[in-house]
Amino acid sequence: MSAAERRRQRDGDTNGTALVVIDMINTYEHKDAELLLPSAREILPSLVDLLSRARERGVPVIYVNDNFGEWRSHHGEILETALAGPHAELVDPIRPDDSSLFVVKARHSIFYETPLAYLVRQLGVRHLVLCGQVTEQCVLYSALDAHIRHIDVTVPPDAVAHIDETLADAALEMMRRNMGARTIGTKDVDFGS
Repeated sequence: MSAAERRRQRDGDTNGTALVVIDMINTYEHKDAELLLPSAREILPSLVDLLSRARERGVPVIYVNDNFGEWRSHHGEILETALAGPHAELVDPIRPDDSSLFVVKARHSIFYETPLAYLVRQLGVRHLVLCGQVTEQCVLYSALDAHIRHIDVTVPPDAVAHIDETLADAALEMMRRNMGARTIGTKDVDFGS
């Protein structure tokens, strides 16, 4: 990232948009992981594309990740554990870079009991592009919490992984209808210039 791009991100001059990567720093050693893995593999190229384009344009990239009940963990430890786990190939291509921001969460929503609302206000963010997992759980609850905070949301269906496809489709429809979320393909996400 160039000095100008770092300055734009620091000063909140990012067209008011941030990319949020939800729960992708993961060992996949949990209940329902076997149901989630095929979808996580499928969305990986879309995540790589979103991350690349956001970083090129100096758009803030915020990883919000579960701490997996490890209350003494920090983002470096979460990343190291995931990279040492059995599915590092799903983590390494999308790992945070030096300009990435990282918020640790303990529940489904990226906002619940985290400093994310404060962070996005400080960055001047009015629009979140949500990607990651799980569509019918953390992504859905996060979109709702963004909506009630009057933050616009885009959710690219090809950049969110699911456990249950039927529930994921219903969740995406709820985000569209009830929360005004834009559900567009990754290639249609415009981070501005």
